[in-house]
Amino acid sequence: MSTPAGSRVYIQDGFCWDHQRAYLFDIDGTLLCHRDRIHFDAFFHGVRSVLGRDLALDGVILAGNTDPGILRDAFRLARVEDAAWRPHREGILNAMCAHFVERRAGLLPTIMPGAEATLAHLQRQGALLGLATGNLEKIGWIKIENAGLRSWFAFGGFCDHFEDRADMIAHTAAQARTILREPSASVCVVGDTPFDIHAARANSLATVAVATGRYSYDQLMEHQPEVCATTLEALLHATTPASEPPVQDHVS
Repeated sequence: MSTPAGSRVYIQDGFCWDHQRAYLFDIDGTLLCHRDRIHFDAFFHGVRSVLGRDLALDGVILAGNTDPGILRDAFRLARVEDAAWRPHREGILNAMCAHFVERRAGLLPTIMPGAEATLAHLQRQGALLGLATGNLEKIGWIKIENAGLRSWFAFGGFCDHFEDRADMIAHTAAQARTILREPSASVCVVGDTPFDIHAARANSLATVAVATGRYSYDQLMEHQPEVCATTLEALLHATTPASEPPVQDHVS
C-alpha cells in the first residue's frame, strides 16, 4: 500500500507502532477538527456566568493544553490571584459544560484523514482503544458521539481533575492497564502536539504524533516522538498490507 503523495512518515527503529496493547487518543487535532466556536465560547460563558467578568485568552496556549489549564493560564496572564477564582473553579467548569450541551446541535466536526481506518486497524490487532484528552469529560464524549466515533472507544481519560496533561495521561494509562489486567501493558499516546509527546514521555510511554493540528511534521519531530506522520492515513498506508480491508472516513 503506497503512501499518499506529499506525506511524510517516521518510525523509530524497532518500534512496532501498531502492536501495542492500548492506545490513548487525543481528540482535537488528532481525531477531529471543528469548524465552530462552541467549545471556545464556553470558556467566556463559564467565567462570565460565574464570576461576572470577561475572560481573555490572548496569549494562552490552547492546543495541547487542558480545559482547567487554559483557565489557570488565562487568569495568570490577567494577574488574577488564585484566591479570586479557584474557589469557583468547579462552577466555571460546570457552566462551560452546560453551555456546550445546550449548543451541541451546532457542532461542525470533520474526522481527520485515516482516523477511522486507524482505529479499525488497531482494533483488529486486538488493542484496547481509549481517549486521553484535555477536554472535560462531558464535552469530550459529546464531540466523539456527535462525530459517530463513540463505538470505537472502551474508556476515556479526561481533564476534569487534572490541569497538567502528564497527570491526566498517568491516570488514563493506569485505567488501561486495569482494564487489561496487565500492570505492565504497553500503552501508546496518539496526539498532535509537543505536549502529548512530553506528557507521554513523563510517564515512560511511546507517542504516535500526527501533524493534523497546529504543529507541523518538522515541529513535532523536534520533540523526538517514536512515530511521526503528516496524517494517520499516511502512517497506515506506509505500514499496512494492501489486502487489509479499508474503513471509509466520513465527514459529519
